[in-house]
Amino acid sequence: MISSILIEGLIYGIMVLGVFSTFRVLNFCDMTVDGSFPLGACVLAACLSHGMPPVPAIILAFLAGLAAGLITSAVYTKLKIPDLLAGILTMTMLYSVNLRIMSNKANISFLKIETLFSRIYDRSYDLFYSLGINLDVEWGLVIFLIVFIIIFKALMDLYYHTDLGLTMGALGSNPQLIISQGVNPNVIRTIGICFGNGLAALAGSFAAMYNGFADVGMGTGVVVSGLASLMLGEFIIKSNRIGLQTLRVFIGSIVYRALMILARSYGYKIHITPNDLKLVTGILIIICLIISKTDVLDKVKMPKAFSRKSSRRPS
Repeated sequence: MISSILIEGLIYGIMVLGVFSTFRVLNFCDMTVDGSFPLGACVLAACLSHGMPPVPAIILAFLAGLAAGLITSAVYTKLKIPDLLAGILTMTMLYSVNLRIMSNKANISFLKIETLFSRIYDRSYDLFYSLGINLDVEWGLVIFLIVFIIIFKALMDLYYHTDLGLTMGALGSNPQLIISQGVNPNVIRTIGICFGNGLAALAGSFAAMYNGFADVGMGTGVVVSGLASLMLGEFIIKSNRIGLQTLRVFIGSIVYRALMILARSYGYKIHITPNDLKLVTGILIIICLIISKTDVLDKVKMPKAFSRKSSRRPS
């Protein structure tokens, strides 16, 4: 169970990092994640079923998420449609797009298709067997995800300390400041929205490989669970440092997945069924919002790295 919690928490933590980029950094309410998450899974499934190697297929899934974010940004900036509605429109259209990508199939199984995770399972089994270690092969996947996320998180932290990253944080906190500095806010916002949806699509491709199938409906409620994970992380770690903010994204995701797995496994004792998990998630978010009204977290929205150079003219 512990390995499953860590795997799901780390995979969905990538998606939560995308939610963090749009909701917290840009202050942009983006619902596209519910569509870009399964988009990554569908693109991966289509590529793998046509014989493409796993790594290029994952890269294409990430690029598809970037394209989804670009559509949302275009609808928001060019058509002047509110951010919430723009995300909902793109999310709705992506359902049909995902079906087209998978040749009008609702789901595709990876049972007879080799994926990156299946390779990791095979090599983990061989390694553990040769070392005489009695571990489940899922721990090999846990190690891979931890290494991947440590490297990815380090790159993200470096990015948020660059001029572009500082400008993006300043845009979410004070848009008028960016405009007064002669920077086009639409360009910066578009970069952030595209990147957030790219991360969601990447997480969707990882989730599909872990589950063993891609489904057009696997993104339902993902953005809500992402918000719940984000808030849980903020309660656990209170800081305005960008390094700790990105860290608590994954901690909150792991805690949220642990709660969901425990509810599925032992919820029957208090008459909770899997059908009640969405209700539990909604109640959890409401509780988080109520607590945040009297908590200092509402004052910690912009990372310290953003505030240090807010008066500096972005390049």
